[in-house]
Amino acid sequence: MDSEARTASVSPSFAIPGGEVLIELEGLDIGTPSGFHCTIGGQTAGVTGASSTRILATVPENSDSGPVEVEIKAGGKEFAGKLVVGKRLAGDLHQVANPAVDPKDGSVILTRSGTRGQELPVTLFRLDAEGFLTEMSAPVMNPTGVAFDPHGRLVVTNRADGEVVQVNNDSEVVPLAGDLGIATGLAFDSKGELFVGDRGGTVFRVGALGNTETWAVLEPSVSAYHMAFGPNGSLYVSAPGLCSHDLVYKVDEEGAVDRFFKGLGRPQGLAFDEDGNLFCAACLKGRHGIVKISYDGESAELFLAGMGLVGLCFTRTGEMIAATNDAVFSVDVGIEGILLD
Repeated sequence: MDSEARTASVSPSFAIPGGEVLIELEGLDIGTPSGFHCTIGGQTAGVTGASSTRILATVPENSDSGPVEVEIKAGGKEFAGKLVVGKRLAGDLHQVANPAVDPKDGSVILTRSGTRGQELPVTLFRLDAEGFLTEMSAPVMNPTGVAFDPHGRLVVTNRADGEVVQVNNDSEVVPLAGDLGIATGLAFDSKGELFVGDRGGTVFRVGALGNTETWAVLEPSVSAYHMAFGPNGSLYVSAPGLCSHDLVYKVDEEGAVDRFFKGLGRPQGLAFDEDGNLFCAACLKGRHGIVKISYDGESAELFLAGMGLVGLCFTRTGEMIAATNDAVFSVDVGIEGILLD
């Protein structure tokens, strides 16, 4: 880098291939926003917008993972910044909601869900810590929500049959409850009680014997309910619709529904960090990725850039597992999420 070198700030600091990042050229105006060259991780980046001091660039699909250099060259001047790019772990999937981390061994449960009513030979997968993907023989049609209960047992919603099941040894399927509408989201509270979201607008509480009761009623969703309990004991729900200012709902311990945050496009998977911040796969002010919402719901920022994201979860080692509809990525963000023991 020569004497004309300047610093470029890159936001957000994390991305997956295909994500769009904003590069701001600090301390210098490059003049006409053309005739420059942008690389990310040494690969030419596509530019979707530019001004004399700002550039919107797309992370190349073949970019290296981990910390990479972002470089701009224009008019004999150079700008450099940093970005952390996620590593692609698996593809040929069909994720509809969050993946889930097995608390016993850190492996990740993924889905090939298919369209509603579509029978596929394999619908559930286990990705181990070494990156090896194993097919699970458990016959669950259209698995959507996946989660582990406080005892480490895998629980899955089947949106085709409107039921929630327990999967034992990656093969045996035990029905837990039925008649749950288009069962999509699920979450366990701190007491181990199970809640299931019907995308038609109902959140059910499921008893130990499989008995169900309507716990809360929200707006219907065009795709799926996504649910996560926060550290304050409230349930947070996203129900993506067709507008660009959708809500994340907050449901208290009595089932009363309130607005937590408004202003997201197609909000989907939800996860909390240990500080109580909520992360949501969504679009914020026209930019796509994982949005970080403050614990009080007063502010939000794009935390990770990526297209087509539907869900996320955190590992105990500070990685974010980010899932698009057909692939899953690992991003070292240095954050531990809330996992039930």
